[in-house]
Amino acid sequence: MPKLSVIVPFYNVQQYAPDTLRSLRLNARHDFEFVLVDDKSRDETPAILERAVEDLSQVAQVRLIRHEENGGLATARNTGLDAAQGEYLTFLDGDDWLAPGYLSELVTAIEELGCDFIRTDHVQATARARSVHRVPVGRRGEVLDPRAVILPADRTTSVDYAFAWAGAYHRRLLDKGLLHFTDGLRTAEDRPWIWRLHREAESFGVVSLLGLFYRRGVASSLTQIGDARQLDFIRAFDQVIDETASDRDADRLLPKAVRTYCAIIAHHLSDESKWEPAVARQLRSMSAAAIRRMPQDALADVLETMDMSRSAKLRRLRRRVITAKAAA
Repeated sequence: MPKLSVIVPFYNVQQYAPDTLRSLRLNARHDFEFVLVDDKSRDETPAILERAVEDLSQVAQVRLIRHEENGGLATARNTGLDAAQGEYLTFLDGDDWLAPGYLSELVTAIEELGCDFIRTDHVQATARARSVHRVPVGRRGEVLDPRAVILPADRTTSVDYAFAWAGAYHRRLLDKGLLHFTDGLRTAEDRPWIWRLHREAESFGVVSLLGLFYRRGVASSLTQIGDARQLDFIRAFDQVIDETASDRDADRLLPKAVRTYCAIIAHHLSDESKWEPAVARQLRSMSAAAIRRMPQDALADVLETMDMSRSAKLRRLRRRVITAKAAA
């Protein structure tokens, strides 16, 4: 069994894939497994991967998997999870990269703590600028209860730091069904995933380990494209709400889930200029319907305590729902 499996989806990243693959080689060990998933790329990415496999196979175990159809990041990660054989697992996106030696340090950190999963800080790279982003948990290098750091509702917490690649995960989580993503989600795929992990895993830790570079501002990234695929955040957060409502601590946890959902809706409504006109209309309609589905007591509390700018946007949507119901 490999010590670590690194799952790396690629889709139309010919400009960045060489850096990603070069960083894997600088992290390679013979007991590491690199699971490369080409999600039906239409550019030169498949040819780049073909050449890289031969090189990487000299220093690590390598699997190259090709999708017959493009399925999106969540589906590609699931393909990698199904193929991975490692005792520990982690993720890397096909346009990001790692510092030399990072993966060995990651394995050492989770083995020393002996917990279900660990979370790490990361470096955001936007053109030539670099900024460090920290896991929003103050206690470092000790074993913690994942459920205990979901709250408080009115602060940024670990479930808001949803990056799957910022950490490592013991295989027992995969065996328990906690590591797969909701198939087909095109955006916000990390959100139901991180909530489930924090509700259902037994232990985790946070380590002050920097070495993953997250590339922002990539033109092909969904965060830069205002088309209908971005609306999958509605489906993702509906799942968070539904699953949290069934949790034994639903009364305590739902206000956090509702507040986060509302904050994301307000964020998208604040920048409608990035959306195609038809998608902007769909965003408003779907957001209004989402507000109608939310637990209304928790929603009322959120609207009372959220800042005026965001709450005003949400109240307008809520009035739209009430008016539509009255007209019916």
